Parts: sequence; C-alpha cells; structure tokens
Amino acid sequence: MTRGISAVKEVNKVRRLYIPRLVIGAPRGRSGKTTVTIGLLAALVYGAKKVVQSFKKGPDFIDPSWLSRVTGRACRNLDGFLMSRETIRSSFIRHSRDADVAVVEGAMGLFDGVDLEGSGSTAEIAKAIAAPVILVVDTTRMTRSVAPLVQGFMHFDPQVTVAGVILNQVARPRHEQMLRQALEKYCGIPVLGAVPKGKKLVIPDRHLGLIPAGERDELQQALEEIARVARECLDLNGLLAVARQAPPLVDIAGGVEAAGERPDTDGPVIGVFRDRAFSFYYPENLEALEGAGARLVYIDALQDTALPEVDALYIGGGFPEVFAAQLEANEGLRQDVRLAVEAGLPVYAECGGLMYLGRRLTWQGRTYQMCGALPFDVVMDGRPCGHGYEVVEVTGENPFFPTGSVIRGHEFHHSRLVNVDPELRCAFRVVRGCGIDGERDGLTCKRVLAAYNHIHALAVPQWAEALVGRARQWRRSRMV
Repeated sequence: MTRGISAVKEVNKVRRLYIPRLVIGAPRGRSGKTTVTIGLLAALVYGAKKVVQSFKKGPDFIDPSWLSRVTGRACRNLDGFLMSRETIRSSFIRHSRDADVAVVEGAMGLFDGVDLEGSGSTAEIAKAIAAPVILVVDTTRMTRSVAPLVQGFMHFDPQVTVAGVILNQVARPRHEQMLRQALEKYCGIPVLGAVPKGKKLVIPDRHLGLIPAGERDELQQALEEIARVARECLDLNGLLAVARQAPPLVDIAGGVEAAGERPDTDGPVIGVFRDRAFSFYYPENLEALEGAGARLVYIDALQDTALPEVDALYIGGGFPEVFAAQLEANEGLRQDVRLAVEAGLPVYAECGGLMYLGRRLTWQGRTYQMCGALPFDVVMDGRPCGHGYEVVEVTGENPFFPTGSVIRGHEFHHSRLVNVDPELRCAFRVVRGCGIDGERDGLTCKRVLAAYNHIHALAVPQWAEALVGRARQWRRSRMV
C-alpha cells in the first residue's frame, strides 16, 4: 500500500479506494470519546508522523475546531440526518484519499439516533463508510460486567463491526487486568488502549473560539502532552492495524471532485464575519460559496472598524455574548452594517449573526448595543432555548429560498428574542425544533434572512448559488 496516499485501483472508471479508517464510538455520551480521539490524533500526528483526516459525526463546531487544530487539516462533519448515505460516503472519500488514516469521532451512544431505528446514529455513519468501530468504555465501578456490555454492542447490528475496545477511567493495574481478562474470555475482542484515572488525557476547559491568540503556545503544549499520554496508553500499532483492515470503498472515477469552479476573479465579493465572536462555519459552506463563483473577504467584528466594499454578507454563529462589550465598542462597523442593510445589501445570518443584527443584547445583567439593523432585542438565558435538529418549511418570501421548500439544519442557542417589532416577517414555519418561538424562524427584512437554524451546504446545496446570485445582482445594480 502506498504510504501517504490511499491506494486506488481503477477498472472501467470504477475506483476501489483503500482508505485506512476508524470510527470512535461509545456505549453512551460522556464516555471520553472526544479526549480519546484528540489523544489518538495527536499521537498519530506528533509521534507517528501520520497524515490524518478527522471527521465528526453530527452537527458540531466545537469538537471539529480541536480536531482541526491537532491534525492541521479541516475536520469535516458527517451527518445522517442532514445528508444522504451517498453524500456522506462521497465527502468522506474526497477528504480522506490523500491521508494515511481517517478517524471519525462519534456522538452520544453508538446506536443513538433520532428515532427507534437509530436514524442518524454513529453506527449509521460507520455503515455508510464501511468503517470498523473502536468502542470507548468508561469503566468506572465496573469489572466483569464490561463483557456483556461490549458483547451486546458487538452483536446488536450485524452490519456494524466493533473491532476493538479502549478502556477509559481505569482505577488501577488490578482493575485493568480484570477488565482485559473478561473481554478476552467472553468477547474475544482486542483491548487497544487503557487510560488510567490519574492520566491527564484532557483538553483545556475552553474551546478554540474562546481562547485568545496569545494562548496558542499554551494550547500547543497541552496537545503535545495529550499526545505523550496517548502514546503511553493507546496501542497505536493495533489501532492502525484495525484501520487498515477496512474494506475498499467503491466510487465512480471523478465523482468526488469538489463541486463548482474556483472563485471568479471578477465574481461578487461576500464578506464573512470570522473571528473569536463568530467562528461557527462549516468549511463546506465557505467552499460552496467559492465554488459558486464568489470571492470571500474575512471581517473581524472585534477589530475592523469599517465594512469593506462587499456585495453580500454571511454572518455565522458563535459567541457574540462573550464578546459583547468589544462588539459594542466597535461602533463604526456596527453602523456600517446597519446602513448597508438599510441600503438593501444581501445578508445571510445564523444564530450569533442573528443576535448581532438586533438592537440590544442582554447577558449576565448587562445590556450591550448591537447593530440595530433588525427591530428586536436579545436576552441570554441560563439554559438552552433550542437544542438539536431543526426542520423548517419555507412559507414566506425571502432572498434565498423558494416558497414551499424544506430545509434541514440544527440549532443550539441560549438566547431568545424580545421586543420584536410585530411587522417583522418570518419566512420559515418550524416543523421540528424551536427556532424563534417554537413556531417560526427566519426573520426577513429587505434582503436579509436571519435564523437560528444552522445549515450545512451538503444538505442545502441551493443555498450557496442563491446567496452568490443575490450578490451578483447587488453588484450589477451598483454598476449601473
């Protein structure tokens, strides 16, 4: 097998791709999947000098930021609720074929999905890409019982291959010995790692979006320490051996190339707010805009005091509440955004971007001025107001989606809107989820669409073309 590039056999334009790969699953959430995955990636990259492509199951921005940091490659999300099995496989192949190994971090329990059939579960991702599963088991207050637990996961779905176990939170050597013996006797499955309770296989208690640039050296030191601990606790050779046993993936030659063309040098310019306050962007969304012909210009809402010359804006999610004082202090940019909206600039905003476009934001007893481009205020609550997948039907006129279409996405917000102008219209009827008030989402005003719903370009491919199309129209109108 060729090192560094997955081996490929091509027969009559049907390619068989040999991509070493693993899915990291667990019996339940909070078993240690994220820390074990980060440790494994760090050990492979820093110690074994492997090229590793990471993936995250389901909608998530935080874990992928860490996985991207460790591997030096953009982590990609694979989601069975938002994407078809063909889309999942195509995305996986496209981004893994030049890597030594691909690792998918699961979510929740291995078979947990949105319904009784487990739709959208980590197991469904494993089946879509024909990947062996490594089960991370929190062994706190458990000895021989680990065997029936693992045995159940091994045999629950014959299409899912549970190929190894990593023991987490092991109390002492005697505890580890008992666990290993039980799994060997009753399950016949290899133990490919054991992480003692005393080992600090942990990440700093903040995610990348909230860590100032000056702390990057501290981050790197933490990751190197995680890699060292992982090399001590994980059987890297055994894990790589399992990854290499994954069967070939069949793909039509040329079918996994990036969609669209590179940005048109004369194409419209879309400004993307991307900084510590607004950091929630799927890489596919940005790539889709470029593929549709846009040129992207990144804007720092904390530092840039004026809006550059753009033909549209894309303001993603993030943590505007944490940086509310700095956003308020940047009065010049806030005013420019408000005036641009009033002039009819196309704007697409998600969650944090929605909050930024409002009048005021109240958090922890203090109120901060935001853009004032849309007539509502925002209040932060101590618990989630919307959490999980969101499905909306487009029922009203808006700049980007045709009436009658159905959009799948996800939401996670602690904020709610108050003092909303009754004349402000909503374009979406919420079918699943919360949105703004449990019934509506997608505020529209002039050429603005602002929603709590986060979308993924692979699930909503028409979105990028629509936003770039509006940007082209705006550019032409200014050139007349």
